[in-house]
Amino acid sequence: MASHRRPKQPSRTRVTVLTTAAAAAVALSANAANAAPSEKPSKDEVKSKVDKLYEEAEQATEKLNGAKEKQEKLQKEISTIQDNVARGQEELNDLRDSMGLAAAAQYRTGSIDSSLQLFLSSNPDDYLDKASTADQLSAQQVDALKKIQEKQRELAQERSEASEKLKDLSSTRTELAKKKKEVQGKLGEAQKLLNTLTAAEKAAIAAEDARASRSASERVDLGNSSAASGRAAAAFSAAQSQLGKPYVYGATGTASYDCSGLTSWAYAQAGVGIPRTSQAQASYGTRIYSQSDLKVGDLVIFYGDLHHVGLYAGNGQVIHAPRTGTVVRYESIGNMPFQFGVRV
Repeated sequence: MASHRRPKQPSRTRVTVLTTAAAAAVALSANAANAAPSEKPSKDEVKSKVDKLYEEAEQATEKLNGAKEKQEKLQKEISTIQDNVARGQEELNDLRDSMGLAAAAQYRTGSIDSSLQLFLSSNPDDYLDKASTADQLSAQQVDALKKIQEKQRELAQERSEASEKLKDLSSTRTELAKKKKEVQGKLGEAQKLLNTLTAAEKAAIAAEDARASRSASERVDLGNSSAASGRAAAAFSAAQSQLGKPYVYGATGTASYDCSGLTSWAYAQAGVGIPRTSQAQASYGTRIYSQSDLKVGDLVIFYGDLHHVGLYAGNGQVIHAPRTGTVVRYESIGNMPFQFGVRV
């Protein structure tokens, strides 16, 4: 008689593991089926990102402008130092020549003294360090030589310091250029996003931008505001003549401008030299904190880090070079975070 064994039942632990695994697989499958595809950024999100990148690009541009201005200043200082050193060397050579003539006369008479011999050596500094020989020259000669040698040391030190500053500035400019390139890369990414929008969405963004600003060719009601001064009026008139010129990073006219390039150019046409950057312009005159006290031609500073500037046009309007993709135009002062005005 054959024996009949009952099949071995799976352990409770094994059943639990299998059940749990199956449940997890079902859950994952359900989640995968129900997961929503990644959403395309909305029109407003795209515009917000582009605006932020434009702002970052302008911040980098103003810093780069400042670095360039500082470099130009250093180059002029170095040129002046080199001229001073050359003149000082000529004076020293003249003095040595005159002493050489005196030494020659003494040599012919056989009476050249040790002080002149020492002075005419390759290192005249040794001469000044030896008081026992210095007193054999006239006080006038000693004073002249000391002044020239002191000036030489001073100019050599200044030249060295200026050269070091120029090296540091070159490194700074390189870093700023890299940052600007990085921001421009982000602008490219944002442009790709803009290109994914529908024609209707692009039209809506364009219409929104048009409402926020004024066309360069459109008549703008500037009211009856008076100019801060005759020169301010002249600067404002110069800026008006540039309406419609494109915004370009680092440009100072007359084919294109950035924000501080326009304001510095406009005041230059009025015979007033103001700094190149918006941050420096912010400290160039009397600050006006109330918008109601602004007059035509006053500088208007925007954003907490003072990276944007325009000219007050009257009736709550400014004329400025806004950002990449735009032109010199009028715009409401309320479209940007106003900080203060500056009366040059």
